[in-house]
Amino acid sequence: MLRFAVHRALAMIGILWALLTVVFVLRTVIPSNPARTMAGPGATPALIALERARLGLDKPLAVQYANYLTGAVRGDLGTSVYTRHPVSQDLAHAIPASVELLAGGVAVMIVLGLALGLLGGSAVRGSGALRVVMVGGASVPTFLLGLLGLLLLYGKLHIAPPGGEVSGTMGAPTGPTGIVILDGLLAGRLDVVTDGLWHLVLPALVLGLGPALIVGRTLQSSLRTVSGQDYIRTARAKALSRRAVLLRHALRNALNAPLSLTGLEIAGMLAGIAVVEDVFSWPGLGLYTVHAITTSDFAAIAGVTLVIGAGYVIMNAIIDVAQVAADPRLHRRALA
Repeated sequence: MLRFAVHRALAMIGILWALLTVVFVLRTVIPSNPARTMAGPGATPALIALERARLGLDKPLAVQYANYLTGAVRGDLGTSVYTRHPVSQDLAHAIPASVELLAGGVAVMIVLGLALGLLGGSAVRGSGALRVVMVGGASVPTFLLGLLGLLLLYGKLHIAPPGGEVSGTMGAPTGPTGIVILDGLLAGRLDVVTDGLWHLVLPALVLGLGPALIVGRTLQSSLRTVSGQDYIRTARAKALSRRAVLLRHALRNALNAPLSLTGLEIAGMLAGIAVVEDVFSWPGLGLYTVHAITTSDFAAIAGVTLVIGAGYVIMNAIIDVAQVAADPRLHRRALA
């Protein structure tokens, strides 16, 4: 198990290096002039040359590549054209909000996906109709689901906030984590915690609903496949209850495919989080990326790309280790 985890860690480092290389190549081939943009529209050629030297763009490509790699390792991702701040500083402010929203979406995906999968895989009455609902619901675009949620729950019923991470009049504490709910807990501000959860529920549901339906459908299919195995028939022959057979014997052996899909769906949520944050004015990486794209801020776009890519690689490594831990057959193969 330890050898498998070390192997996945080394592979993760190689993938991150490849991602950094691709981002650097894109920066060099895209027809943009960050030095001119940073210097301003009325800058003289001399001022642009000074800015180019300050950014290190006057050096050979090999030197620029080495500087980019070492800077990325140190956390130096350049300066944002839009905010005029270091990209790493902007990301440090935006990442906690996105982590909070992503955690909420993952919680919705796991809880709802597990519940739907177990319900559909238990062969109870109505499981066929539930499968149709899961297939149809997973095809609804995220932005449409968010807009419909705002229109219904905020515009008509007035039971959801219009957007944002917390109410503007709340005065949320600035704690060590940057996550409103956790900082509210650390500061003993239950009003902030309640308000943060109130703002989080709808965006997290919109972000996690589609992946939950997909994971639930996959778990349902896996459970139905596993239910025909000999050990399941043996467990039933022992007069075990349907619930005991499902939870003790079938579920663990049916988790392989849903766990693999969970990693892909989390990556999909990372890629689609910009849409949810834009719809709900959530101050995270997605909203930051939208502003960066509209201003052609390549340094910020590259920084977000690296963060999301690193998150995708790390999450898939965790899922791989979880699969080995969950499936005894994979566990023995990893130890071989």
